[in-house]
Amino acid sequence: MSLVRVTDLTVEFGDLRAVDGLSFSLEAGAALALVGESGSGKSTVASALLGLHRGTGARVGGSIEVAGTDVQQASENDLRGLRGGKAAMVFQDPLSSLDPYYAIGDQIAEVYRVHTRASRRAARARAVEVLDRVGIPDAARRSRSRPHEFSGGMRQRALIAMALACEPELLIADEPTTALDVTVQAQILDLLHTLRQETGMGLLLVTHDVGVAAESVDEVLVMRHGRTVEHGPVAGVLGEPREEYTRELLGAVPRVDAPRVRGGAASDEVVIEASGLRREFGRGRGRFAAVDDVSLTVRRGETLGIVGESGSGKTTLGRMLVGLLEPTAGEVRHGGAVRSGVDPSVQMVFQDPVSSLNPRRSVGESIADPLRARGEKDEQRIRGRVRELLRRVGLDETHYDRYPHEFSGGQRQRVGIARALAADPRVIVCDEPVSALDVTTQAQVVALLGELQRELGLALVFVAHDLAVVRQVSDRVAVMRRGRIVEYGPADEVYDAPRDPYTRQLLAAVPALDPAVAAERRAARKVFATV
Repeated sequence: MSLVRVTDLTVEFGDLRAVDGLSFSLEAGAALALVGESGSGKSTVASALLGLHRGTGARVGGSIEVAGTDVQQASENDLRGLRGGKAAMVFQDPLSSLDPYYAIGDQIAEVYRVHTRASRRAARARAVEVLDRVGIPDAARRSRSRPHEFSGGMRQRALIAMALACEPELLIADEPTTALDVTVQAQILDLLHTLRQETGMGLLLVTHDVGVAAESVDEVLVMRHGRTVEHGPVAGVLGEPREEYTRELLGAVPRVDAPRVRGGAASDEVVIEASGLRREFGRGRGRFAAVDDVSLTVRRGETLGIVGESGSGKTTLGRMLVGLLEPTAGEVRHGGAVRSGVDPSVQMVFQDPVSSLNPRRSVGESIADPLRARGEKDEQRIRGRVRELLRRVGLDETHYDRYPHEFSGGQRQRVGIARALAADPRVIVCDEPVSALDVTTQAQVVALLGELQRELGLALVFVAHDLAVVRQVSDRVAVMRRGRIVEYGPADEVYDAPRDPYTRQLLAAVPALDPAVAAERRAARKVFATV
């Protein structure tokens, strides 16, 4: 009997049919990826497998069997036994899934006790055991830490440990690597692969990243508008896709070995120059340098890519270039003059447009803020300029009075770009502007930035952990590690002939679309880790 069998699944929210007649099965020990753009229905399917739509008002039809449980007909007690016991789920954002007030080990122990009725002592021992199993160093001590004391990758490992506590037959991983840098992402994918080999559990992976699917699964099911577009072995679907939509999805995936997309025409005019930048945080013995002796230049019309792992200092550097942070030492010059405070000629587009837009104000009013800040008082002229900016970034000018929650992630990022343009900047610093977007939306935002750069002669500083995206857009690249630039030069040279071992390590961690290549890289990483 199949571990998972879904037949003609439908899920409706009011008038919206999010999943429409989906069928698939998953055998014990096998791995299947649900792949598609945001809004394709893949996360809705994952939640349906555990009966998480029950009591929400959603209408669920069809048949769902998971680990011998008929999810549609199961009682609440049966569902509680299924969730965490026979099937467990790892969510995209570990911070929202972990209680900030309780130690990681206590949270894992509580899950274990609920399903096994073990003693507190046995449950704590089990928590340490699974934390050690997922690679948390000094697991006994770190089990007493709270979520904020863990890095993003360690929090995701802790969630996987919690899922493993009761030795489930099925692990559902919903976008488990979306916000992680390439090396941590590779570690998490390697961990999932190893755990599947060791435990024989089945894996259902939900992802918008086709490269992640190639690294991790046996079969791929491509979804669009709640329906199956293509389903088959991973090598066949990714290597020789039959459907046009699958080919479009693969075509939108940025690749480190692809030619870069030229933006503007770089000139010799230096618009930003950083010299000996250093930024320290903390006090006393806890004081550390997030950025340490960084110097660089940005010329009119060019794109400088800044890459590195989480904690490398790239976001801190970007904020100093804009003026949101003052350097502890060194200086930033805009157009040859030493910057003092925030300069409107240098604007920033942030990673999370939701948190950078006021939910209680219309997007039009948010875009208008820079216009009012520089003294514009004519409301008619302000509204006219905002409508022009909305059109320029590919949005409808009638969207002026809409609120952020009424837009998709890609549309909200376009609003953030429009707001940056309102100040008529010479430079835009983009801090992870596409990291949370699916590949097609990501490609659209990247294309928009390139178009604006060509039209307006903008200089772009593109801060990202995604090396493939940075290769696609950059003229020059700076690779950061522990606050310092370890490699700096033309993009083609850095990518095709990296000099620093750290740069080579980053490039080796980029997901490969060819499953055979992905397997070779995983084996190489395993050998490297044991050396």
